[in-house]
Amino acid sequence: MVAVDVVAVLIAVWAAFAIRLGEWWPAWLDGVLWLFPLAVATTIPALFGFGLYHSIVRHAGGLLAYVIVKGVSVGTLLMIAVWILGRGPLVPRSAWIIYWMMAIGLIGSGRFVLRDLLRIRIRRRRLATRERVAIYGAGEAGVELANALRHSPELEPAVFLDDDPDLEGSRIAGLKVKRAGKLPRLIERDEITTVLLAMPSVPHRRRREIIDALASLPVKVMAMPALAEIAAGTKRVDDVREVDIEDLLGRDPVRPNRALLERCIAGKTVLVTGAGGSIGSELCRQIAALGPTRLLLLDRSEPALYGIEQEILRLCAGKSTEVVALLGSVTNGQRMRRIMTELGVDTVYHAAAYKHVPIVEHNPIEGVQNNILGTLRTAEAAVAAGVSTFVLVSTDKAVRPTNVMGATKRFAELILQGLAERGVATRFCMVRFGNVLDSSGSVVPLFRDQIRHGGPVTVTHPEVIRYFMTIPEAAQLVLQAGSMGVGGDVFVLDMGDPVRILDLARQMIRLSGLEVRDEDNSDGDIEITFTGLRPGEKLYEELLIGEHDEPTEHPRIRRAREESLPWPTVQSFLKRLDAASTRCDAVALRAVLKEAVRGYEPEGEIVDRLWSGRGESV
Repeated sequence: MVAVDVVAVLIAVWAAFAIRLGEWWPAWLDGVLWLFPLAVATTIPALFGFGLYHSIVRHAGGLLAYVIVKGVSVGTLLMIAVWILGRGPLVPRSAWIIYWMMAIGLIGSGRFVLRDLLRIRIRRRRLATRERVAIYGAGEAGVELANALRHSPELEPAVFLDDDPDLEGSRIAGLKVKRAGKLPRLIERDEITTVLLAMPSVPHRRRREIIDALASLPVKVMAMPALAEIAAGTKRVDDVREVDIEDLLGRDPVRPNRALLERCIAGKTVLVTGAGGSIGSELCRQIAALGPTRLLLLDRSEPALYGIEQEILRLCAGKSTEVVALLGSVTNGQRMRRIMTELGVDTVYHAAAYKHVPIVEHNPIEGVQNNILGTLRTAEAAVAAGVSTFVLVSTDKAVRPTNVMGATKRFAELILQGLAERGVATRFCMVRFGNVLDSSGSVVPLFRDQIRHGGPVTVTHPEVIRYFMTIPEAAQLVLQAGSMGVGGDVFVLDMGDPVRILDLARQMIRLSGLEVRDEDNSDGDIEITFTGLRPGEKLYEELLIGEHDEPTEHPRIRRAREESLPWPTVQSFLKRLDAASTRCDAVALRAVLKEAVRGYEPEGEIVDRLWSGRGESV
């Protein structure tokens, strides 16, 4: 760069006289030849002194131009001073000004031309390894994403897609804006491999429509983080992620009723059983934000309890809420009674349960002890300790169950309904809902893992359907429903439209940028196989046992009117279940459940794997 600048200075001296006198080589120059080395000797050191040769050319910008102007100006003044003090021949005054302008122009333009050449070279090198992406959404979020991706080593923004016809053909942040309908041609012409959704605030319904339209195209679909994550500082704009299943199945949230959320929590001691599980942990997060005096976390899994304890401690840092982690099982009635009595529990959210249908089907004794007897002992402890509110997290599988898990959850509901009919001071209620997205053991993480490993994706039956809800929405509705109960209430949550699991599997494969391999497309990437319904699994789930429900003050919570059993009858069944589970008699357990739970129609033989090969009663 020094050599280039020396040449530029020499050209500037010559140009100053040539332009001033209008000749290629004016005779005047023959008498002032030592002006050439003098210009180099004054200008180059001045530029060096101002740090020009310490700058990185490929990052040249406005600041570098300012350095050049300062260096050439000082160098020119030094040159004039030396020329005058050395009594050099007369030089036209305008020649000095022309020299100053030419030196700045030549030195500066040389830098910026070289900068652009370097950037083009670097960009070409990057383009060879970077994926070309289209950004869907030319709003502020899209512009921020495009600017952030310019420095990404993996993704190269190529074009904006937008539904606004007024934006078509314009340029935003240096990228052309095209209608989304032109994407198929852009994929082929511009080698687009990925579409990034830059619409963090668009309604879920519109988001699903866009994703459905993109699912049929040979591109991977990804999304930028939510605005809340960016605002909280947990994510950057360019931290793009795979499209969440919530983007496919989630709904626009209904504004929560703050009074309902706080009624059983603010200023109270709250106990969450099963605190380390999917629903339990989300209940803890939302409860922590509502200002309880004390939040008790109970779980039988030490790793799960430690994880949620550390998270809640961070959420409650600087607040007056006391967080207590309790290791234990809900089946230990004495332990539960002591916790509630000594710690003054006001509200219990009972989320502790075995919920995996095939596992409970093969281990019915543990399922009964945890889901039924655990609920009984926890509820009895609540009555003895004078707990105000007890909320059971139930499931749609409790409705006309075909499996042990569903039957045990329905019996747990009968226990609370029976206690409520006794007129105890504790207010018991149950909240029944379907599958939650991304919970442990659900199909969504299973499909995601199978796709990541190249398949096959396993679906139990081509016609199986399920209802889905996000974990945060389910927890929020549980908290609000629990505040509305008057005693023995069964609340059911509006789960939205049912989802065909086969369609969900296909959509997840396509949104990963892959194709389904089937009879019509033998060259596809991922195969879908059918494994058959698992033990106790139904094709579809229901939320109501009876035919009657009624609205509540929340649009997504309804109160079911369903039959219950008298408490003496429930007690009789409980004694028989306790005796059968004590002697590990799974057949007797099923007989009691079938007698007690209306609509329970078990499929096949009931077998407890612990005893099935040891000559014991199964």
